[in-house]
Amino acid sequence: MPGSPYTDLDRPPLSAARLRRALVAPNGPWRRLELLAETGSTNADAVAAARAGEPEGLVVVAERQTSGRGRRGRVWQSPPRAGLATSVLLRPGEADAERGWAPVPVTGYGWLPLLAGVALVEAVRLLAELDARLKWPNDLLVDGAKCAGVLAEAVPGENDRPPGIVIGVGLNVTLRADELPENPTGLPATSLQLAGATATDRDPLLRALLRSLADWYERWRDAGGDAEASGLREAYLAGCATIGRQVRVLLPDGSEAHGTATGVDADGQLLVETDAGTLRLAAGDVLHLR
Repeated sequence: MPGSPYTDLDRPPLSAARLRRALVAPNGPWRRLELLAETGSTNADAVAAARAGEPEGLVVVAERQTSGRGRRGRVWQSPPRAGLATSVLLRPGEADAERGWAPVPVTGYGWLPLLAGVALVEAVRLLAELDARLKWPNDLLVDGAKCAGVLAEAVPGENDRPPGIVIGVGLNVTLRADELPENPTGLPATSLQLAGATATDRDPLLRALLRSLADWYERWRDAGGDAEASGLREAYLAGCATIGRQVRVLLPDGSEAHGTATGVDADGQLLVETDAGTLRLAAGDVLHLR
Protein backbone atom coordinates (compact mmCIF):
# COMPACT_ATOMS: atom_id res chain seq x y z
CA MET A 1 0.00 0.00 0.00
CA PRO A 2 1.52 3.35 -1.02
CA GLY A 3 2.50 5.45 1.99
CA SER A 4 2.22 2.54 4.42
CA PRO A 5 4.93 2.45 7.12
CA TYR A 6 5.26 -1.29 6.47
CA THR A 7 6.40 -1.03 2.84
CA ASP A 8 10.09 -1.07 3.88
CA LEU A 9 10.59 -4.21 5.96
CA ASP A 10 13.99 -2.97 7.18
CA ARG A 11 12.24 0.02 8.73
CA PRO A 12 9.14 -1.05 10.66
CA PRO A 13 7.27 1.63 12.62
CA LEU A 14 7.54 2.06 16.35
CA SER A 15 4.56 1.30 18.57
CA ALA A 16 3.61 4.04 21.02
CA ALA A 17 1.58 1.57 23.10
CA ARG A 18 4.48 -0.88 23.51
CA LEU A 19 6.95 1.87 24.31
CA ARG A 20 4.65 3.38 26.92
CA ARG A 21 4.08 0.02 28.59
CA ALA A 22 7.83 -0.57 28.76
CA LEU A 23 9.01 2.90 29.78
CA VAL A 24 6.32 5.13 31.27
CA ALA A 25 5.46 4.93 34.98
CA PRO A 26 3.82 7.46 37.33
CA ASN A 27 6.79 7.43 39.71
CA GLY A 28 9.45 6.62 37.13
CA PRO A 29 11.80 8.91 35.24
CA TRP A 30 9.65 8.91 32.09
CA ARG A 31 6.10 10.07 32.73
CA ARG A 32 4.77 10.83 29.27
CA LEU A 33 5.82 9.58 25.82
CA GLU A 34 4.65 11.18 22.61
CA LEU A 35 5.30 9.39 19.30
CA LEU A 36 4.95 11.54 16.16
CA ALA A 37 4.83 10.34 12.57
CA GLU A 38 6.69 13.47 11.49
CA THR A 39 7.90 16.69 13.03
CA GLY A 40 10.31 19.48 12.31
CA SER A 41 12.38 18.88 15.44
CA THR A 42 11.75 16.78 18.54
CA ASN A 43 13.87 19.26 20.50
CA ALA A 44 11.65 22.14 19.39
CA ASP A 45 8.57 20.15 20.43
CA ALA A 46 10.02 19.38 23.86
CA VAL A 47 11.15 22.99 24.34
CA ALA A 48 7.63 24.21 23.54
CA ALA A 49 6.18 21.74 26.06
CA ALA A 50 8.67 22.90 28.70
CA ARG A 51 7.69 26.53 28.15
CA ALA A 52 4.06 25.51 28.60
CA GLY A 53 4.87 24.05 32.02
CA GLU A 54 5.43 20.36 31.20
CA PRO A 55 6.99 18.57 34.19
CA GLU A 56 10.16 16.53 34.04
CA GLY A 57 9.91 13.17 32.29
CA LEU A 58 8.52 14.01 28.86
CA VAL A 59 9.84 11.91 25.94
CA VAL A 60 9.20 13.01 22.36
CA VAL A 61 9.96 10.53 19.56
CA ALA A 62 9.54 11.10 15.83
CA GLU A 63 9.54 8.60 12.98
CA ARG A 64 10.87 11.38 10.74
CA GLN A 65 12.44 14.78 11.34
CA THR A 66 12.33 17.42 8.63
CA SER A 67 14.35 20.12 10.42
CA GLY A 68 16.49 18.30 12.95
CA ARG A 69 18.93 20.63 14.66
CA GLY A 70 22.55 20.33 15.69
CA ARG A 71 25.22 22.59 17.07
CA ARG A 72 25.88 25.92 15.34
CA GLY A 73 22.39 25.91 13.87
CA ARG A 74 23.00 22.96 11.53
CA VAL A 75 19.86 21.40 10.09
CA TRP A 76 19.28 17.99 8.54
CA GLN A 77 16.46 15.72 7.45
CA SER A 78 16.10 12.00 8.11
CA PRO A 79 14.31 9.39 5.99
CA PRO A 80 11.19 7.96 7.65
CA ARG A 81 11.92 5.27 10.28
CA ALA A 82 15.63 5.12 9.37
CA GLY A 83 16.90 6.37 12.70
CA LEU A 84 16.06 7.36 16.23
CA ALA A 85 15.05 10.96 16.80
CA THR A 86 14.11 11.56 20.41
CA SER A 87 14.19 14.36 22.98
CA VAL A 88 13.61 14.31 26.72
CA LEU A 89 12.78 17.04 29.20
CA LEU A 90 14.63 17.17 32.51
CA ARG A 91 14.36 19.67 35.36
CA PRO A 92 17.47 19.10 37.50
CA GLY A 93 16.92 22.34 39.40
CA GLU A 94 13.75 21.02 41.04
CA ALA A 95 13.82 19.19 44.33
CA ASP A 96 12.21 15.76 44.51
CA ALA A 97 11.36 14.83 48.08
CA GLU A 98 10.24 11.29 47.19
CA ARG A 99 13.67 10.47 45.76
CA GLY A 100 15.62 12.61 48.20
CA TRP A 101 16.91 14.86 45.43
CA ALA A 102 18.02 18.38 46.21
CA PRO A 103 18.15 20.92 43.36
CA VAL A 104 21.31 20.62 41.27
CA PRO A 105 23.21 23.92 40.93
CA VAL A 106 23.11 25.41 37.45
CA THR A 107 26.90 25.07 37.30
CA GLY A 108 26.45 21.30 37.05
CA TYR A 109 24.12 21.33 34.05
CA GLY A 110 27.04 21.19 31.62
CA TRP A 111 27.35 17.48 32.40
CA LEU A 112 23.91 16.59 31.02
CA PRO A 113 24.93 16.47 27.31
CA LEU A 114 27.92 14.32 28.27
CA LEU A 115 25.66 12.11 30.37
CA ALA A 116 23.48 11.55 27.32
CA GLY A 117 26.56 10.62 25.32
CA VAL A 118 27.53 8.00 27.89
CA ALA A 119 24.01 6.53 27.80
CA LEU A 120 24.09 6.44 24.00
CA VAL A 121 27.43 4.60 23.95
CA GLU A 122 26.11 2.02 26.42
CA ALA A 123 22.98 1.35 24.37
CA VAL A 124 24.85 0.98 21.07
CA ARG A 125 27.56 -1.23 22.54
CA LEU A 126 24.98 -3.44 24.25
CA LEU A 127 22.58 -4.02 21.36
CA ALA A 128 24.49 -3.22 18.18
CA GLU A 129 27.71 -4.76 19.53
CA LEU A 130 29.83 -2.04 17.95
CA ASP A 131 32.90 -0.33 19.40
CA ALA A 132 31.17 3.02 19.80
CA ARG A 133 33.19 5.95 21.13
CA LEU A 134 32.55 9.62 21.84
CA LYS A 135 34.10 12.68 20.27
CA TRP A 136 33.88 15.51 22.78
CA PRO A 137 31.37 16.53 23.80
CA ASN A 138 28.89 13.91 22.62
CA ASP A 139 29.18 12.86 18.97
CA LEU A 140 28.96 9.07 18.67
CA LEU A 141 31.70 7.60 16.49
CA VAL A 142 31.95 4.13 15.00
CA ASP A 143 35.20 3.38 13.16
CA GLY A 144 35.93 7.11 13.15
CA ALA A 145 32.65 8.05 11.43
CA LYS A 146 29.78 9.95 13.06
CA CYS A 147 26.73 7.81 13.77
CA ALA A 148 24.83 10.04 16.20
CA GLY A 149 24.77 13.42 17.86
CA VAL A 150 23.33 14.99 20.98
CA LEU A 151 21.97 18.52 21.38
CA ALA A 152 21.04 20.03 24.75
CA GLU A 153 18.98 23.20 25.08
CA ALA A 154 18.09 25.19 28.18
CA VAL A 155 14.55 26.50 28.64
CA PRO A 156 14.39 29.56 30.93
CA GLY A 157 12.45 29.10 34.14
CA GLU A 158 9.22 31.01 34.68
CA ASN A 159 7.08 31.81 37.72
CA ASP A 160 9.87 30.90 40.14
CA ARG A 161 10.32 27.55 38.42
CA PRO A 162 13.94 26.56 37.59
CA PRO A 163 14.96 26.12 33.95
CA GLY A 164 14.31 22.94 32.02
CA ILE A 165 16.92 21.09 30.00
CA VAL A 166 15.91 19.39 26.76
CA ILE A 167 18.29 16.74 25.47
CA GLY A 168 17.86 15.51 21.91
CA VAL A 169 19.50 12.44 20.37
CA GLY A 170 19.67 11.65 16.68
CA LEU A 171 21.00 8.16 15.84
CA ASN A 172 21.49 6.84 12.30
CA VAL A 173 20.20 3.26 12.38
CA THR A 174 19.42 1.93 8.89
CA LEU A 175 20.47 4.85 6.69
CA ARG A 176 22.02 3.69 3.42
CA ALA A 177 25.14 5.21 1.94
CA ASP A 178 23.21 7.53 -0.39
CA GLU A 179 21.06 8.78 2.51
CA LEU A 180 23.84 9.84 4.86
CA PRO A 181 24.02 13.53 5.79
CA GLU A 182 27.00 15.68 4.88
CA ASN A 183 29.01 16.95 7.82
CA PRO A 184 30.33 20.50 7.39
CA THR A 185 33.37 19.73 9.57
CA GLY A 186 34.46 16.96 7.21
CA LEU A 187 33.81 14.03 9.55
CA PRO A 188 32.33 11.13 7.55
CA ALA A 189 28.91 9.83 8.53
CA THR A 190 27.71 6.27 8.98
CA SER A 191 24.79 4.28 10.37
CA LEU A 192 24.58 1.24 12.61
CA GLN A 193 23.60 -0.90 9.64
CA LEU A 194 26.50 0.27 7.48
CA ALA A 195 28.89 -0.29 10.38
CA GLY A 196 27.83 -3.94 10.67
CA ALA A 197 25.60 -3.79 13.75
CA THR A 198 24.24 -7.11 14.99
CA ALA A 199 20.87 -5.47 15.71
CA THR A 200 19.10 -2.54 14.06
CA ASP A 201 15.64 -2.86 15.60
CA ARG A 202 14.80 0.65 16.77
CA ASP A 203 12.39 -0.42 19.51
CA PRO A 204 14.95 -2.15 21.77
CA LEU A 205 17.56 0.48 20.85
CA LEU A 206 15.27 3.26 22.05
CA ARG A 207 14.35 1.37 25.20
CA ALA A 208 18.02 0.74 26.00
CA LEU A 209 18.91 4.38 25.39
CA LEU A 210 16.13 5.75 27.60
CA ARG A 211 16.80 3.25 30.37
CA SER A 212 20.52 4.03 30.37
CA LEU A 213 19.80 7.75 30.29
CA ALA A 214 17.42 7.40 33.23
CA ASP A 215 19.93 5.29 35.17
CA TRP A 216 22.75 7.79 34.74
CA TYR A 217 20.48 10.74 35.49
CA GLU A 218 19.34 9.09 38.72
CA ARG A 219 22.94 8.39 39.76
CA TRP A 220 23.91 11.98 38.99
CA ARG A 221 20.92 13.39 40.92
CA ASP A 222 21.59 11.03 43.85
CA ALA A 223 25.09 12.55 43.99
CA GLY A 224 23.76 16.10 43.89
CA GLY A 225 25.01 16.66 40.35
CA ASP A 226 28.57 15.61 41.21
CA ALA A 227 30.00 13.89 38.12
CA GLU A 228 32.93 12.46 40.07
CA ALA A 229 30.91 10.98 42.94
CA SER A 230 28.28 9.52 40.59
CA GLY A 231 30.89 7.77 38.43
CA LEU A 232 29.81 9.80 35.40
CA ARG A 233 33.17 11.47 34.80
CA GLU A 234 34.99 8.13 34.92
CA ALA A 235 32.50 6.55 32.50
CA TYR A 236 32.77 9.49 30.13
CA LEU A 237 36.57 9.43 30.06
CA ALA A 238 36.51 5.67 29.44
CA GLY A 239 34.30 6.12 26.38
CA CYS A 240 35.82 9.29 24.94
CA ALA A 241 38.07 8.93 21.89
CA THR A 242 39.16 12.58 22.05
CA ILE A 243 41.35 12.26 25.13
CA GLY A 244 45.01 11.90 24.19
CA ARG A 245 44.43 13.03 20.59
CA GLN A 246 45.87 15.95 18.68
CA VAL A 247 42.90 18.22 17.95
CA ARG A 248 41.91 21.34 16.07
CA VAL A 249 39.20 23.32 17.79
CA LEU A 250 36.79 25.65 15.99
CA LEU A 251 35.76 28.14 18.65
CA PRO A 252 32.38 29.91 18.78
CA ASP A 253 33.97 33.29 17.96
CA GLY A 254 35.36 31.92 14.68
CA SER A 255 38.95 31.47 15.86
CA GLU A 256 40.86 28.19 16.04
CA ALA A 257 43.15 26.45 18.50
CA HIS A 258 45.46 23.45 18.15
CA GLY A 259 46.81 21.14 20.81
CA THR A 260 46.45 17.85 22.66
CA ALA A 261 43.24 16.95 24.48
CA THR A 262 44.33 15.82 27.91
CA GLY A 263 41.14 15.39 29.90
CA VAL A 264 37.79 16.72 31.06
CA ASP A 265 37.53 18.87 34.18
CA ALA A 266 34.96 18.76 36.98
CA ASP A 267 32.59 20.96 34.96
CA GLY A 268 32.73 18.79 31.82
CA GLN A 269 35.01 21.18 29.95
CA LEU A 270 37.59 19.72 27.58
CA LEU A 271 41.20 20.44 28.53
CA VAL A 272 43.50 21.12 25.58
CA GLU A 273 47.21 21.75 26.03
CA THR A 274 48.32 24.37 23.50
CA ASP A 275 51.53 26.30 22.98
CA ALA A 276 49.90 29.16 24.88
CA GLY A 277 48.86 27.01 27.84
CA THR A 278 45.83 25.00 28.91
CA LEU A 279 42.59 25.81 27.11
CA ARG A 280 39.30 24.94 28.84
CA LEU A 281 36.48 24.42 26.35
CA ALA A 282 32.82 24.62 27.27
CA ALA A 283 31.79 24.84 23.60
CA GLY A 284 33.32 24.42 20.17
CA ASP A 285 33.77 21.92 17.33
CA VAL A 286 36.64 19.51 17.93
CA LEU A 287 38.34 17.84 15.00
CA HIS A 288 40.57 14.82 15.56
CA LEU A 289 43.90 15.11 13.80
CA ARG A 290 45.83 12.09 12.62
